[in-house]
Amino acid sequence: MKKFLAQSYLWLLLLILYSPIAIIIIFSFTEAKVLGNWTGFSLKLYQNLFSGGVSNSLVRAIENTLSIGILAAICSTLLGSIAAIGIFNLHGKKKQAITFLNDIPMLNPDIITGISLFILFVAVGVTQGYVTVLLAHISFCTPYVVLSVMPKLKQMNPNTYEAALDLGATPTQAMRKVILPQIKPGMISGFILAFTLSIDDFAVTLFTKGNQGLETLSTFIYADARKGGLTPELRPLMSIIFITVLLLLVVINIRSMKSKKQAIK
Repeated sequence: MKKFLAQSYLWLLLLILYSPIAIIIIFSFTEAKVLGNWTGFSLKLYQNLFSGGVSNSLVRAIENTLSIGILAAICSTLLGSIAAIGIFNLHGKKKQAITFLNDIPMLNPDIITGISLFILFVAVGVTQGYVTVLLAHISFCTPYVVLSVMPKLKQMNPNTYEAALDLGATPTQAMRKVILPQIKPGMISGFILAFTLSIDDFAVTLFTKGNQGLETLSTFIYADARKGGLTPELRPLMSIIFITVLLLLVVINIRSMKSKKQAIK
């Protein structure tokens, strides 16, 4: 009975989490402007999305979201990987202190991070817009990359780097040929996590985008909802984003399982 109740509770949680996403995907295949009103199967919303039948503001929001997400993920992956290597080589209280400081942005509420960055940019006198949003996304994505890379460093044999130096490799060659291949899975996971967090962010973006007309998907959806409804083409767009992220996670998990099997052999 306990096993049955535990499994029922788990399936109930999964149903609550994924049923709204399933509803969005289902109603992306109908022309109805109102979610929940099925008017027959149709691919018109997908055609509008890919043929330019959507508003220019939505197109710009998609472009801004993707460009900021990719750039923030690349920068945070580089910074986070370097920071993880540096933290890993620290010892004692210094390592504990830096690790604690790295954890604070992840535990800090988004609204606090957004307000803090807003005050910082105002105090420095930086005009808020695309650059400030990009910097803000890099700042809160980098700690997650550190968290993704650190376990790979702990799994690595600490003597391999010194062995490469003893065999004549330069520090740069040892870093590129010894350390990077071993932490590469963590870097890839960190990149995908940073990209997903950047696309998903709303509070930090809202406080750092300024009043120059910059919109991302999250702020566009917020403004669109305040007008009394959502643009119908958002349903296929959200469906595509969800399926893409899901496929990426499946591929990463399959590759991780294969690498673990090869390591065991």
